[in-house]
Amino acid sequence: MTEPSAGRSLEGWLAWQATVHPRGIDMGLERIRKVWQRLGSPAPAPMVFSVGGTNGKGSTVAFLEAMLRATGLRVGTFTSPHLLRYNERVHIDGLDADDASLVQAFEQIEKARGDVSLTYFEFAALAAILLFAQCEVDVAVLEVGLGGRLDAVNLIDADVAIVTTVDIDHQEWLGNDKESIAREKAGIFRPRRPAIIGENDPPRSLLDVAMELGSIVQRSGHEFTAETTSSGWRWSNGREILELPLPAMDAPCQMGNAAAAIAALHALRDRIAWQPSAIAAGVANAKIGGRLQRLADEPDLIVDVAHNPQAARELAAWIEANPIPGRNIAVFGALDDKDVDGMLAPLLAHVHEWHLCALNGASPRGLSLDELEKRLMGRVQPKVGSRHEDVASALGAALQAACHEDRVLAFGSFFVVAGVLAAYEANSRPKQSRASPSG
Repeated sequence: MTEPSAGRSLEGWLAWQATVHPRGIDMGLERIRKVWQRLGSPAPAPMVFSVGGTNGKGSTVAFLEAMLRATGLRVGTFTSPHLLRYNERVHIDGLDADDASLVQAFEQIEKARGDVSLTYFEFAALAAILLFAQCEVDVAVLEVGLGGRLDAVNLIDADVAIVTTVDIDHQEWLGNDKESIAREKAGIFRPRRPAIIGENDPPRSLLDVAMELGSIVQRSGHEFTAETTSSGWRWSNGREILELPLPAMDAPCQMGNAAAAIAALHALRDRIAWQPSAIAAGVANAKIGGRLQRLADEPDLIVDVAHNPQAARELAAWIEANPIPGRNIAVFGALDDKDVDGMLAPLLAHVHEWHLCALNGASPRGLSLDELEKRLMGRVQPKVGSRHEDVASALGAALQAACHEDRVLAFGSFFVVAGVLAAYEANSRPKQSRASPSG
C-alpha cells in the first residue's frame, strides 16, 4: 500500500499501518526509540505509571485512572487491544481521543520516522505519548502490550511499574515457562523506583530481577495486603489502613488489581495527594469493558476477555460463586497460538453447551472450527451445540438455545467479546441464527 496521503481518515491510516512493517509483532526498542528521539523525545507526563502482567493489566489501569481523576488530576491512559473502536486505546481526561487528534499524531510520526519501519502497536504507543504531552496531562498510565523488557511502552522510564500477574501466555515471544515469562515482564522495573507486584507468590525470577536492579519492591501479601470484611474490603501496608467498598467490576481478581493500584499510588504519595476518599471513589467507580460485563438479563449474557488458562480459572471461579437455576451456555472462539486445552480445562465442569466460532473476518489467526470441536470432543459430556464462521452467528444460536433461567457466556478471545459487543451495538439484540447443529 502506498504512503498515506494528506487528509487520510483514521481508518485509512490504520489500514496502512498494518502493511508498513513485515511482522505484526517485532519485539525491541531500537526502532521506536529512534523515531521517538526524532520527535524530540517527548515525555508523556510529569508522572508515569507502567502496568504489565499476564492478566489484570487493563483493570489495573482503570483503577489507577479512576483514583487519580478522583483526586483532581488530569490523566491519560494507553491500553490495548481495543474492543470496538481504535480510539479506546488513548484516553485523555476520561474521554477517548478523537479521530482528528490521532490522525494529527500519526502525521507527525510519519514525518519523523523516515526510513524506520514501525509496527501497528508502535504507531499507537508513539501517538499516545505525543497526545499526552500535547494535552499536558498530569499523569500517564501506560499498559504494556506484550512482555515488558522489549515492549514499546518500555521506551518510557516509569516512576512506578506494576506487574499484576504472571502465567503462561505468548510463549512464542516470552518463553515456555513462568520463570522465563516473569523475567521478560520484570524488564519494566527501574533502579531505585517502586516495583509493585500483584501476586504474593510470583515466579522467583520476577523478584530476582527487581533485586538486581535495586528496585523498591512492594509485593501483595507482604508489603501490602487486601482482605475482605463484612462491609467490603481492607487495604493495608502496615502504616496506612483503608476501609473500602467492593469494586464495581465483578470478579474475584479485581480486589487484587485494585490493591496493586493503591500500592502504586502510595509509592508516589510525596507527589500525589494521598486521599482515602478519592481512592474509595475510584475503587467503586472504575469500569472497563469486556471484564465479566453483563449485557442482558433473562437469559443473562456475560462477556469476558479470558483468553489464557489463568483467566479461564478466574472465570470458572466466578461461575462457581454465582450459581444460576439454569444452564451455562458458551460462545467460544480462540486464536491458534493460545493454550486452548488449558483454557477449556477449568470450564468443562461448568459449561453445559458450547457454540463455537471461527473468528472469520475478525482475525486470520482464529482457530478453525474443526480444531475447536476436536479439543472438546471426548472431553465433555455437554454437547457442541453449533459451529459458526463468525461470532454474531454463534451468539444468535446460543441465545436461541437459552431459556430465561440460563446464562450465555462469551469468552476465549478479545475478538469474541468485540464481536458480541458489535452485534449489540448494531442491533441492540442480535437476530437469532438458524445455525446447523454440530455433526
